[in-house]
Amino acid sequence: MSGFEIERKFLVKDARYKEQAYASSRIRQGYICSGHGRTVRVRIRDARGYLTIKGPSNNGGLSRYEFEKEITLDEAEHLMQLCEPGLIDKTRYLVKSGTHTFEVDEFYGENEGLVMAEVELGSEDEPYEKPDFIGKEVTGDKRYYNSHLRVNPFSLWKR
Repeated sequence: MSGFEIERKFLVKDARYKEQAYASSRIRQGYICSGHGRTVRVRIRDARGYLTIKGPSNNGGLSRYEFEKEITLDEAEHLMQLCEPGLIDKTRYLVKSGTHTFEVDEFYGENEGLVMAEVELGSEDEPYEKPDFIGKEVTGDKRYYNSHLRVNPFSLWKR
């Protein structure tokens, strides 16, 4: 899959997403390269591997180019050895809301306590229904990018 990704990100207010989720999966991911708004990411989602390249964000973080390719689990495990320090570990819950699916990420390790949701859109002005657990929008706030969380984890933020 490749093309422009358009998504909005939100903080999550409470755990109601777990009751509303129709699926979940465990994700571990690392970054081979991250800088200047570009990333090369290796992800293991359950027993499948992915290599993803993302370009810099446009329009206040709302959209950016993304190329993603499924790779073997063995390839992903080997590529994880090349990653920069700081892995992301999370469970992703999928929640239907209207015609969209919200992906809710519950983080572990040094990012424990952080729960975020994102929704992918077909256009920047596409309407969508927010589930009741959605809180403050953080689209474009670089602190909440996974590539940033690996070097400046949520547990170190001043509250």
